[in-house]
Amino acid sequence: MDLDKLNFRHLFYFWRVAKIGHLTRAATELHVSQSALSAQIKQLEDRLGEPLFERERRRLSPTHTGQLVFSYAEDIFGLGQEMLGHVHGQREGMVRMRLGSVATMSRNYQENLIRPLLMDPAVVLTLESGLLHGLLERLLQHKLDVVLANQPAPSDPDRPLHSRFLGSQAISLVGPAKDWSQRTLRVPFDLDGADIALPGPRNVFRAQFDALCLSAGVKPRVRAEVDDMAMLRLIARDSGWLAVLPEVVVQDELQSGSLVTVGRSAELQEHFYAITTPRRQRIEWLDRLFEGAAPVQR
Repeated sequence: MDLDKLNFRHLFYFWRVAKIGHLTRAATELHVSQSALSAQIKQLEDRLGEPLFERERRRLSPTHTGQLVFSYAEDIFGLGQEMLGHVHGQREGMVRMRLGSVATMSRNYQENLIRPLLMDPAVVLTLESGLLHGLLERLLQHKLDVVLANQPAPSDPDRPLHSRFLGSQAISLVGPAKDWSQRTLRVPFDLDGADIALPGPRNVFRAQFDALCLSAGVKPRVRAEVDDMAMLRLIARDSGWLAVLPEVVVQDELQSGSLVTVGRSAELQEHFYAITTPRRQRIEWLDRLFEGAAPVQR
């Protein structure tokens, strides 16, 4: 089939119905009648020679061919959205940067990394936070330029993504200076029964810590499990307990002397990655930003 015989409006309508999964709601969004929408999708099916949907109860689910067509439509219309965003930004003399970051990453680390963007008057920055899976979906839909994460993108031949290693840093055991300024602990061997605050089970370096304790036969007294690094920072600062976290999270408290580093283990490391799509147009600011990104291992 010649490309000039493909009706991209029909393809757009199919794409919206496939994303919404419901013909009536899609018709309302697109401001067309349900019958007109159904007829145009039927014309696309006739042109391709394959059915694109099958009905499951009240929802429309793409057939095998429909899933294939949808994956290409995601690229086509996602890139269209990206093009409009960049053209709009150029028209205003601005560079629009859309960054996603996993919710378990340190806000201090993110700020340190993107500080050059914050200092440039020509950059408009959008920063989203969420779970890795959801952020990668938005990246694949070209709604984000890059995702910052503390683990690489899962390997999936149907969703090729590039994970660029940015650097790593040690995870530390910190405690209030009034109790620990002259003391150190061996991690994990001296932590049996110790009151401690930890990252939540979803955090990648929590699994490292649990494995260390298990192999050493050590059972700390877990007082808090916190996914959000900003909240874990507050608990480390105010609870009086020990806490396991990257030092960058509590860099201000360490500098002021309210918290001190009590111990480290070479086996506890947090790694940082910038995840992009292979088809991402080269963005000069991103490339320059990542060239200088390498947190010092401590």
